[in-house]
Amino acid sequence: MRHFLDFEKPLAELDGKIEELRQMSGADGLNIAEDIARLTEKADRQLRATYSKLTPWQKTQVARHPERPRAHDYIAGLITDYTPLAGDRAFAEDEAIIGGLGRFQGRPVMVMGTEKGHDTDSRVKHNFGMARPEGYRKARRLLDLASRFHLPVLTFVDTSGAFPGIDAEARGQAEAIARSIEACLELQSPLIATIIGEGGSGGAIALAAGDAVLMLEHAIYSVISPEGCASILWRDAAQAPAAAEALKLTADDLKRLRLIDRIVAEPLGGAHRDKAMAVQAVGQAIAETLSGLARLTPQALIAKRREKFLEMGRDIAG
Repeated sequence: MRHFLDFEKPLAELDGKIEELRQMSGADGLNIAEDIARLTEKADRQLRATYSKLTPWQKTQVARHPERPRAHDYIAGLITDYTPLAGDRAFAEDEAIIGGLGRFQGRPVMVMGTEKGHDTDSRVKHNFGMARPEGYRKARRLLDLASRFHLPVLTFVDTSGAFPGIDAEARGQAEAIARSIEACLELQSPLIATIIGEGGSGGAIALAAGDAVLMLEHAIYSVISPEGCASILWRDAAQAPAAAEALKLTADDLKRLRLIDRIVAEPLGGAHRDKAMAVQAVGQAIAETLSGLARLTPQALIAKRREKFLEMGRDIAG
């Protein structure tokens, strides 16, 4: 059964009526194809109208949709000969960050992603995509390996943020994130990051400080969640919609601010309505971006990456 968001209630009602008519047609042999076609056309119009004017808070809800494709969907759909790599060689394996070696359109690559999971068991296994220090140290290890062999790195970011537990802080969460960002910036091969759902705080930047940052149309990318921002500014999480508006966390806002490089269009109604199409669109965008970056020398990549992030600071200062 399809999961509908709060603002999709009119769509849910139409979808229910269409399903009811289909069941009646199959059970009684009634010829109500015209009624079904009429309601289907109405639902398509309603869907198009709804998604053409989403607010930042509604986009936040879409980015968090439980049926949205996860990192493992993109890896499975885009990477062949995938060999997962595990552990930070210091403390433990962190299932919140997955990664390994594989081939993207025949080219050897290193691929990583923050994985939220798709059901209760897998969400618990992957800690809802919130990595601990060992996850970021694993990411750094894989980045260093990719740099050594000049392998392009593809990352898929979908996390509300790094795990905020006491145990994570005790093991050096901030330092681990900083070292992962450092490894991204010093990488001697191209790094293309794609924000596929939530891009939350340093937990996202740890895998997204790349040569090119792509972002799905209805994804979000912010220094803090709308609820967290509302709790700090207004001491009221119910003000999250206002916080989402102020944070400028949508793909359109971030592209205008030149904090991301490309917006990847989603299927009508969001990536969760057609996962295969969403994966294909991301793959095409990555291929087009990688073709240009692959021609640069390691020295040119590092210099260009450095200038890219320094320019963001200059824009903000100005």
